[in-house]
Amino acid sequence: MEANSTEPAILQADNQKPVPKRKSSRKRSITIFTIVTLLNVAVLAFLWTQLLTPAQTTTQGSSQTNTNDPLIGHPAPNFTLDALNLRPDAPVSLSSFKGKPIILNIWNSTCLPCMDEAHLLQSLWQRVKSQGVVFIGIDFQDLKGDGLSFLKKYSVTYPNVLDVSGSTAISYGVTATPETLFINRQGVVVSRVISELTEQSFQSNLQLIIR
Repeated sequence: MEANSTEPAILQADNQKPVPKRKSSRKRSITIFTIVTLLNVAVLAFLWTQLLTPAQTTTQGSSQTNTNDPLIGHPAPNFTLDALNLRPDAPVSLSSFKGKPIILNIWNSTCLPCMDEAHLLQSLWQRVKSQGVVFIGIDFQDLKGDGLSFLKKYSVTYPNVLDVSGSTAISYGVTATPETLFINRQGVVVSRVISELTEQSFQSNLQLIIR
């Protein structure tokens, strides 16, 4: 009788032993899941902030001073391109303007920011050309007829060239329009403005190349 009375108690004790282990295992699983979730949230938050932060190698509306830009502080790549004119003119070479401060504006006739800055660029050139500052527009991967229509529409009179293949603009690290590069009298790229040029960004960068 005593053996029979103790057997259920032993079985009951055996059945109760795994319970704390299951609770402990479940608690660990919840803890691990929470930690992994928090880490994922942190990683996503970091990636999101990186997406919202402009890359250091680009600057919108201001001078490009980051040394990650391979052109800053180095000679501007020379080019020889056909002038964007109705009459056949001699090709334009960058090297022919050696010793003068140069402003290169890369644009395209379908680019809305290029349209917005066109009148300002023409006005700025009229204002500073007496100081020997050279303006050159580079029409990037465009049709000649579309480029000529653009120049006529916005009354642009400073020299422009046609970069049909886009190879010249690409050699300057341009992937989209507009971009404006400022080259000093020694032929060195001093700064770059990405996106639409403004009066303020123009003046601040101009000072870097007319010293």
